[in-house]
Amino acid sequence: MNFLAADVVERFYTFLWPMLRISALMITAPIFSLSAFNTRMRILVALVLAWLVYPLYTWPVIDPTSAQGLLEVFNQIMIGATMGLILQIVVAAVVVAGQSIAAAMGLSMANMIDPNMGNVPVISQLLIVMSTLIFVGFGGHAILLGLILESFNSLPIGTDILNQAVYGRVLQWSSMMFLGAVLMALPVMVSLLFINVGLGIVTRAAPSLNIFAVGFPAMIMAGLVILIISLDSIGGRIEWLWVQGFSLVRDVIGAPRV
Repeated sequence: MNFLAADVVERFYTFLWPMLRISALMITAPIFSLSAFNTRMRILVALVLAWLVYPLYTWPVIDPTSAQGLLEVFNQIMIGATMGLILQIVVAAVVVAGQSIAAAMGLSMANMIDPNMGNVPVISQLLIVMSTLIFVGFGGHAILLGLILESFNSLPIGTDILNQAVYGRVLQWSSMMFLGAVLMALPVMVSLLFINVGLGIVTRAAPSLNIFAVGFPAMIMAGLVILIISLDSIGGRIEWLWVQGFSLVRDVIGAPRV
């Protein structure tokens, strides 16, 4: 009986490590971290994935209540969280792009509640849905699960991901939140800028014209038309950002390129 109890404890200590890394990824990764993907589903998916990964590797037996075990718990959480947060930069870039477009169109005050990002404009809602469909369309969820599986090979238990090189890569990638947003929103914002200049000339030529009654509807209509025309290029830019995010995750965890 004592042998069975010791065996159960040993299995628990070894099963804990893949469970922690996968759970941290479920909390931070796009799609899986949405409020619609509730906590019970995350726990179930993490348990199933950990159960599938468990027989593939040899896991060290480390007491999680010891100093070494606490450090290892922190390392596993950081590995999974870093992988998810790198991809969340793409979602943030999409939100910033939508906010910029909405502000240029005059829709910045018409906000909606996004369960993932909070209070964001309606254009950001549209782009978030578009980026989610693109993510699922090219199999981003499957690629992400494949990367977490490869991470156990490239970053085995006991490996520390917290080093200066990783910090530098993640900080450098965070600038893509603004660069990617500018690349997505630039066609619409530049077009609306020229329309604003035209409305300014019209107002100067006809001071009696009520620019507030004419300008706001014109900006909204023109912005929607330009946005529809630009959706193709915006979608291509979103897909490029997802690909760059997955490439950075692969580099951070040290997985071989395919």
